[in-house]
Amino acid sequence: MRKWSKIIYSGNGWDMTVRELMFSIVIILIMLMGGFFISEKIASHNDEQNQEYYQAMQIDGNAELFQYGMRTDVGNAFVKGNLVAVDPVTDPGIGGVPAAYIKVEEQHYNRHMRQVAHTRTVNGKTQTYYTTEVYYSWDYYDSWESHSQTVSFLGVEFPYGKIQMPGSYLYDTIKQSSHVRYLYYVINTEYSGVIYANLKDNTIEDGTPFIQADTIDEAVDYMVSNGTAGLVIFWVVWVILIGAAVFGFCYFDNKWLED
Repeated sequence: MRKWSKIIYSGNGWDMTVRELMFSIVIILIMLMGGFFISEKIASHNDEQNQEYYQAMQIDGNAELFQYGMRTDVGNAFVKGNLVAVDPVTDPGIGGVPAAYIKVEEQHYNRHMRQVAHTRTVNGKTQTYYTTEVYYSWDYYDSWESHSQTVSFLGVEFPYGKIQMPGSYLYDTIKQSSHVRYLYYVINTEYSGVIYANLKDNTIEDGTPFIQADTIDEAVDYMVSNGTAGLVIFWVVWVILIGAAVFGFCYFDNKWLED
Protein backbone atom coordinates (compact mmCIF):
# COMPACT_ATOMS: atom_id res chain seq x y z
CA MET A 1 0.00 0.00 0.00
CA ARG A 2 2.82 2.40 0.83
CA LYS A 3 4.36 2.26 -2.61
CA TRP A 4 1.08 3.54 -4.10
CA SER A 5 1.01 6.37 -1.54
CA LYS A 6 4.59 7.43 -2.24
CA ILE A 7 4.89 11.08 -3.17
CA ILE A 8 6.70 11.45 -6.50
CA TYR A 9 6.26 15.23 -6.80
CA SER A 10 5.83 18.01 -4.28
CA GLY A 11 5.70 21.71 -4.94
CA ASN A 12 3.52 24.80 -5.41
CA GLY A 13 1.23 23.70 -2.60
CA TRP A 14 0.28 20.24 -3.89
CA ASP A 15 1.66 16.72 -4.00
CA MET A 16 1.35 13.90 -6.50
CA THR A 17 1.38 10.27 -5.40
CA VAL A 18 2.01 7.18 -7.50
CA ARG A 19 -1.69 6.32 -7.32
CA GLU A 20 -2.67 9.79 -8.48
CA LEU A 21 -0.27 9.43 -11.39
CA MET A 22 -1.89 6.13 -12.36
CA PHE A 23 -5.38 7.66 -12.17
CA SER A 24 -4.14 10.65 -14.20
CA ILE A 25 -2.98 8.30 -16.95
CA VAL A 26 -6.43 6.70 -16.96
CA ILE A 27 -8.06 10.15 -17.24
CA ILE A 28 -5.77 11.04 -20.16
CA LEU A 29 -6.55 7.79 -21.98
CA ILE A 30 -10.31 8.16 -21.50
CA MET A 31 -10.30 11.78 -22.69
CA LEU A 32 -8.08 10.91 -25.66
CA MET A 33 -10.53 8.21 -26.71
CA GLY A 34 -13.36 10.72 -26.38
CA GLY A 35 -11.34 13.23 -28.39
CA PHE A 36 -10.70 10.76 -31.20
CA PHE A 37 -14.43 9.91 -31.30
CA ILE A 38 -15.42 13.57 -31.55
CA SER A 39 -12.68 14.40 -34.07
CA GLU A 40 -13.86 11.54 -36.31
CA LYS A 41 -17.34 13.07 -36.30
CA ILE A 42 -15.88 16.48 -37.15
CA ALA A 43 -13.68 14.99 -39.90
CA SER A 44 -16.66 13.10 -41.35
CA HIS A 45 -18.71 16.31 -41.38
CA ASN A 46 -15.80 18.15 -43.04
CA ASP A 47 -15.58 15.46 -45.72
CA GLU A 48 -19.28 15.88 -46.49
CA GLN A 49 -18.90 19.65 -46.64
CA ASN A 50 -15.83 19.41 -48.87
CA GLN A 51 -17.68 17.10 -51.24
CA GLU A 52 -20.45 19.68 -51.37
CA TYR A 53 -17.94 22.43 -52.20
CA TYR A 54 -16.28 20.40 -54.96
CA GLN A 55 -19.64 19.51 -56.54
CA ALA A 56 -21.05 23.05 -56.35
CA MET A 57 -21.76 24.91 -59.58
CA GLN A 58 -19.19 27.57 -60.52
CA ILE A 59 -20.29 30.87 -62.08
CA ASP A 60 -17.40 33.14 -63.02
CA GLY A 61 -18.88 36.62 -63.40
CA ASN A 62 -21.80 35.56 -65.61
CA ALA A 63 -24.78 37.65 -64.44
CA GLU A 64 -27.29 35.88 -66.70
CA LEU A 65 -26.21 32.45 -65.46
CA PHE A 66 -26.42 33.69 -61.86
CA GLN A 67 -30.01 34.86 -62.34
CA TYR A 68 -30.91 31.69 -64.23
CA GLY A 69 -29.51 29.58 -61.38
CA MET A 70 -31.72 31.37 -58.86
CA ARG A 71 -34.80 30.98 -61.05
CA THR A 72 -34.24 27.26 -61.65
CA ASP A 73 -33.10 26.28 -58.12
CA VAL A 74 -29.69 24.93 -59.12
CA GLY A 75 -28.62 24.78 -55.46
CA ASN A 76 -25.10 25.37 -54.17
CA ALA A 77 -22.82 27.54 -56.26
CA PHE A 78 -19.64 29.57 -56.06
CA VAL A 79 -20.28 32.86 -57.84
CA LYS A 80 -17.61 35.44 -58.65
CA GLY A 81 -18.53 39.10 -58.95
CA ASN A 82 -18.56 42.54 -57.37
CA LEU A 83 -20.42 43.30 -54.14
CA VAL A 84 -21.59 46.92 -54.25
CA ALA A 85 -23.50 49.16 -51.84
CA VAL A 86 -26.38 50.60 -53.87
CA ASP A 87 -27.14 53.46 -51.45
CA PRO A 88 -23.96 54.27 -49.53
CA VAL A 89 -24.04 56.13 -46.22
CA THR A 90 -21.81 59.04 -45.21
CA ASP A 91 -20.75 60.94 -42.11
CA PRO A 92 -19.56 64.56 -41.93
CA GLY A 93 -16.91 63.53 -39.39
CA ILE A 94 -14.91 61.87 -42.17
CA GLY A 95 -15.69 64.42 -44.85
CA GLY A 96 -18.72 62.70 -46.33
CA VAL A 97 -16.73 59.69 -47.61
CA PRO A 98 -19.27 57.11 -48.90
CA ALA A 99 -19.31 53.68 -47.27
CA ALA A 100 -21.48 50.59 -47.09
CA TYR A 101 -21.30 50.75 -43.29
CA ILE A 102 -20.07 53.32 -40.76
CA LYS A 103 -19.72 52.88 -37.02
CA VAL A 104 -18.74 55.81 -34.83
CA GLU A 105 -17.39 55.10 -31.36
CA GLU A 106 -17.11 57.96 -28.90
CA GLN A 107 -14.35 57.65 -26.30
CA HIS A 108 -13.54 59.82 -23.29
CA TYR A 109 -10.12 60.26 -21.71
CA ASN A 110 -10.68 59.45 -18.04
CA ARG A 111 -8.64 59.48 -14.85
CA HIS A 112 -8.56 56.22 -12.88
CA MET A 113 -7.11 55.01 -9.61
CA ARG A 114 -6.03 51.50 -8.69
CA GLN A 115 -4.30 49.71 -5.85
CA VAL A 116 -0.91 48.24 -6.72
CA ALA A 117 0.60 45.49 -4.55
CA HIS A 118 4.26 45.60 -3.53
CA THR A 119 6.41 43.37 -1.34
CA ARG A 120 9.24 44.17 1.04
CA THR A 121 11.30 42.25 3.54
CA VAL A 122 11.26 43.38 7.16
CA ASN A 123 13.23 41.46 9.78
CA GLY A 124 13.50 38.51 7.43
CA LYS A 125 9.75 38.41 6.74
CA THR A 126 8.04 39.30 3.49
CA GLN A 127 5.33 41.91 3.81
CA THR A 128 2.81 43.10 1.25
CA TYR A 129 1.76 46.73 1.07
CA TYR A 130 -0.29 48.74 -1.38
CA THR A 131 0.06 52.10 -3.04
CA THR A 132 -2.47 54.08 -5.05
CA GLU A 133 -1.62 54.53 -8.71
CA VAL A 134 -3.24 57.11 -10.95
CA TYR A 135 -3.54 56.39 -14.66
CA TYR A 136 -5.46 57.70 -17.67
CA SER A 137 -7.08 55.82 -20.53
CA TRP A 138 -9.44 56.27 -23.46
CA ASP A 139 -12.70 54.56 -22.48
CA TYR A 140 -15.83 53.64 -24.43
CA TYR A 141 -18.63 56.17 -23.94
CA ASP A 142 -21.15 55.65 -26.76
CA SER A 143 -21.45 54.39 -30.33
CA TRP A 144 -23.82 54.50 -33.28
CA GLU A 145 -23.82 53.04 -36.76
CA SER A 146 -25.48 53.27 -40.15
CA HIS A 147 -25.39 51.18 -43.29
CA SER A 148 -26.82 51.00 -46.79
CA GLN A 149 -30.21 49.35 -47.16
CA THR A 150 -29.46 47.57 -50.42
CA VAL A 151 -26.45 45.85 -51.97
CA SER A 152 -26.01 44.37 -55.42
CA PHE A 153 -24.04 41.34 -56.55
CA LEU A 154 -23.53 40.73 -60.26
CA GLY A 155 -26.20 43.34 -60.88
CA VAL A 156 -28.83 41.65 -58.68
CA GLU A 157 -30.03 43.70 -55.71
CA PHE A 158 -30.46 42.22 -52.23
CA PRO A 159 -31.31 43.66 -48.79
CA TYR A 160 -28.28 44.56 -46.67
CA GLY A 161 -27.32 41.48 -44.64
CA LYS A 162 -28.40 39.00 -47.29
CA ILE A 163 -24.70 38.68 -48.08
CA GLN A 164 -22.16 38.81 -45.28
CA MET A 165 -20.16 42.01 -45.67
CA PRO A 166 -16.38 42.06 -45.16
CA GLY A 167 -15.25 43.19 -41.71
CA SER A 168 -15.05 46.88 -40.91
CA TYR A 169 -11.71 48.60 -40.36
CA LEU A 170 -10.59 51.73 -38.51
CA TYR A 171 -10.77 54.51 -41.10
CA ASP A 172 -9.85 57.49 -38.94
CA THR A 173 -9.66 58.84 -35.40
CA ILE A 174 -10.86 62.41 -34.88
CA LYS A 175 -10.10 64.28 -31.66
CA GLN A 176 -12.80 66.75 -30.67
CA SER A 177 -10.80 67.87 -27.64
CA SER A 178 -8.11 66.56 -25.30
CA HIS A 179 -10.76 64.48 -23.54
CA VAL A 180 -13.13 63.41 -26.35
CA ARG A 181 -12.38 61.54 -29.56
CA TYR A 182 -14.31 59.63 -32.23
CA LEU A 183 -13.22 56.41 -33.94
CA TYR A 184 -14.67 55.78 -37.37
CA TYR A 185 -14.98 52.18 -38.57
CA VAL A 186 -16.10 51.65 -42.16
CA ILE A 187 -16.83 49.01 -44.79
CA ASN A 188 -16.04 50.10 -48.33
CA THR A 189 -18.73 50.53 -50.96
CA GLU A 190 -17.38 47.85 -53.33
CA TYR A 191 -15.48 44.59 -53.09
CA SER A 192 -14.52 41.95 -55.63
CA GLY A 193 -14.84 38.36 -54.53
CA VAL A 194 -16.85 35.15 -54.47
CA ILE A 195 -20.06 34.17 -52.69
CA TYR A 196 -20.95 30.61 -51.74
CA ALA A 197 -24.72 30.57 -52.09
CA ASN A 198 -27.71 28.30 -52.35
CA LEU A 199 -29.45 29.50 -55.51
CA LYS A 200 -33.11 28.80 -54.87
CA ASP A 201 -36.55 30.44 -55.07
CA ASN A 202 -35.16 33.30 -57.18
CA THR A 203 -32.87 34.44 -54.36
CA ILE A 204 -30.08 33.34 -52.03
CA GLU A 205 -30.02 32.48 -48.32
CA ASP A 206 -29.68 35.13 -45.60
CA GLY A 207 -26.11 35.54 -44.43
CA THR A 208 -24.56 34.10 -47.58
CA PRO A 209 -20.77 34.12 -47.06
CA PHE A 210 -18.66 36.49 -49.13
CA ILE A 211 -15.03 35.48 -49.71
CA GLN A 212 -12.48 38.05 -50.82
CA ALA A 213 -10.70 35.90 -53.37
CA ASP A 214 -9.40 36.53 -56.88
CA THR A 215 -10.61 33.21 -58.26
CA ILE A 216 -13.27 30.62 -57.51
CA ASP A 217 -10.55 28.01 -56.87
CA GLU A 218 -9.14 30.24 -54.11
CA ALA A 219 -12.63 30.52 -52.59
CA VAL A 220 -13.06 26.74 -52.62
CA ASP A 221 -9.66 26.29 -50.96
CA TYR A 222 -10.66 28.87 -48.33
CA MET A 223 -13.87 27.04 -47.44
CA VAL A 224 -12.06 23.68 -47.28
CA SER A 225 -9.29 25.12 -45.10
CA ASN A 226 -11.89 26.44 -42.63
CA GLY A 227 -12.95 22.87 -41.86
CA THR A 228 -9.34 21.78 -41.35
CA ALA A 229 -8.69 24.74 -39.07
CA GLY A 230 -11.76 23.83 -37.02
CA LEU A 231 -10.37 20.33 -36.43
CA VAL A 232 -7.00 21.74 -35.35
CA ILE A 233 -8.68 24.19 -32.97
CA PHE A 234 -10.71 21.35 -31.48
CA TRP A 235 -7.56 19.36 -30.65
CA VAL A 236 -5.82 22.40 -29.17
CA VAL A 237 -8.80 23.08 -26.90
CA TRP A 238 -9.19 19.38 -26.07
CA VAL A 239 -5.53 19.00 -25.05
CA ILE A 240 -5.88 22.07 -22.81
CA LEU A 241 -8.98 20.50 -21.23
CA ILE A 242 -7.09 17.24 -20.65
CA GLY A 243 -4.26 19.14 -18.96
CA ALA A 244 -6.71 21.11 -16.83
CA ALA A 245 -8.56 17.94 -15.80
CA VAL A 246 -5.34 16.16 -14.79
CA PHE A 247 -4.01 19.18 -12.92
CA GLY A 248 -7.32 19.71 -11.12
CA PHE A 249 -7.45 16.05 -10.12
CA CYS A 250 -3.91 16.07 -8.76
CA TYR A 251 -4.20 19.49 -7.11
CA PHE A 252 -7.07 18.52 -4.81
CA ASP A 253 -6.54 16.25 -1.84
CA ASN A 254 -7.44 12.73 -3.00
CA LYS A 255 -7.36 10.91 0.31
CA TRP A 256 -10.17 8.64 -0.90
CA LEU A 257 -7.55 6.94 -3.08
CA GLU A 258 -5.77 5.73 0.02
CA ASP A 259 -8.85 4.01 1.48
